[in-house]
Amino acid sequence: MLLENKTALVTGGGRGIGRGITEQFLAEGANVVVVQRRNLDEELANHPRVAHISADLGDLKQLPAVIEGTVTHFGGVDILVNNSGVMWERSIADITPDEWDQMANVNMRAPVFLIQAALPHLQQHGGSIINIGSIEGMAANPEHVLYVTSKAGIHGMTRALAVDLGELGVRCNAIAPGWISSELSEQYIDSLSPDGSARDDLNRLHPVGRVGTPADIGGAAVYLASQRASFVTGQVLVVDGGRTARLPMPV
Repeated sequence: MLLENKTALVTGGGRGIGRGITEQFLAEGANVVVVQRRNLDEELANHPRVAHISADLGDLKQLPAVIEGTVTHFGGVDILVNNSGVMWERSIADITPDEWDQMANVNMRAPVFLIQAALPHLQQHGGSIINIGSIEGMAANPEHVLYVTSKAGIHGMTRALAVDLGELGVRCNAIAPGWISSELSEQYIDSLSPDGSARDDLNRLHPVGRVGTPADIGGAAVYLASQRASFVTGQVLVVDGGRTARLPMPV
């Protein structure tokens, strides 16, 4: 198994993309600490290699305790996945300073200072940091200026940390997911067209013929966390079924 005897901390690891990462890490033998305010479901809560730490990642004072709790549970931290984030739509005319602060605090500030708190442990055994960015760190949907800015920041921060931390034996990479299926996204697509045409149109945007799943992101995270990626750092791995590689055709 690729991650046997490794301990991973995954923020927001109980649902959506985070859940896909957690499940793939467990399948490869890792211990996983899930950090989120929401309680774990019964399956994860009863798993012998899963621990839950409830924390508000927007509160920097709680971050050292998150790392300390992980070390207490499993003896160290080998892999840190910064997955938690928030997103909403706002036009530039309507953005408030409080909204900017909230998104920047959760999407950019929390990962930086969680890495800072984890670094003494990560550098002991050649740790791996994986930040979850987005294809919206490279392109944009309408009224997503806050989200796009935060994800572009994550991509830039990933490259900078790879440069700074390489001499410590710590690698830092990012994953930029495309459209990943979730309960909310499924409801949204179904609401657009009861006949399923919107889903067909969405699938056709992807050269592979489908949207992604949380497990697709989990598989990429396993690779980046493992020794198979020991010479990979400072990279933003796009996992989008080819969507951003495909040039649009005139209708």
